[in-house]
Amino acid sequence: MPHCTKCGAAIADSAGFCPSCGATQGAAASSPSAASTQSGLAENVAGLLCYVLGWITGLIFYLTDKRPFVRFHAAQSIVVFGALTIIRIIVGMLFVTGGLAGITTGLSLGILLFWLISLVGLILWVLLMVKAYQGERYRVPIAADLADKIFGKS
Repeated sequence: MPHCTKCGAAIADSAGFCPSCGATQGAAASSPSAASTQSGLAENVAGLLCYVLGWITGLIFYLTDKRPFVRFHAAQSIVVFGALTIIRIIVGMLFVTGGLAGITTGLSLGILLFWLISLVGLILWVLLMVKAYQGERYRVPIAADLADKIFGKS
């Protein structure tokens, strides 16, 4: 049963006015099932939020939001920031522990690579959030194609 858009009182399906407050009804009258299928966020805001905490928010939005624009950004967030996280772990294991080179050289090279990966991650993070908020489907060259293969076209 629909509800009044102004006061929330129950109204008949074909009611033109609310019997409680007199507000004009019409196509804007909402039912509880229609409200529960919408996330309440604009697509561009949801797309931006896919990147806020990297792959974590990407995964959350991929599982909860079914809109193609949001799913595209969620899948790309999972791939981009998931890959950067894995690369940082590998660099940490190889260089910081001194397993790849001498202790001093390995540590210095590891710190440099860690800094470089973090800088790339920061630039991508800001760029992708801005592009999503502007309503663009900006594709990171390798990551977007990989996301399409893993998650399907969104």
